[in-house]
Amino acid sequence: MNTTIKAFALAIVIFPVMCSAQTSGCDAKRESVEQEIAYAQAHGNAKRVDGLETALAQMNANCSDTVLRSDAQRKVTQAQTKLSERERDLSKAKADGKDAKKIAERQRKVDEAHADLERLQTEAAQ
Repeated sequence: MNTTIKAFALAIVIFPVMCSAQTSGCDAKRESVEQEIAYAQAHGNAKRVDGLETALAQMNANCSDTVLRSDAQRKVTQAQTKLSERERDLSKAKADGKDAKKIAERQRKVDEAHADLERLQTEAAQ
């Protein structure tokens, strides 16, 4: 009996994940929250269920694919700005003749900002 309950709970968690691979935007976010609700219910976490149901209600009322795209584009723009600032800092450090350790640190920050920008651009394209 205990194994049956565990298998059922696992199926409840896995099924939405498989379905979410086919959806995007608000539908994907909605399915993710619904999955979390099912998981919290399976584990008897009533406070978590209440919080997630509130989040789901707000999402249903306010989420639109246009808003998500706009938000994603805003994040990309912020990441581009951050990358530009990091590149300026690196150029200035090189021009000022800073030591290799400081230049390497600034290069690492440029690389991180570049990776973050690429990740956000990929997310915005989806």
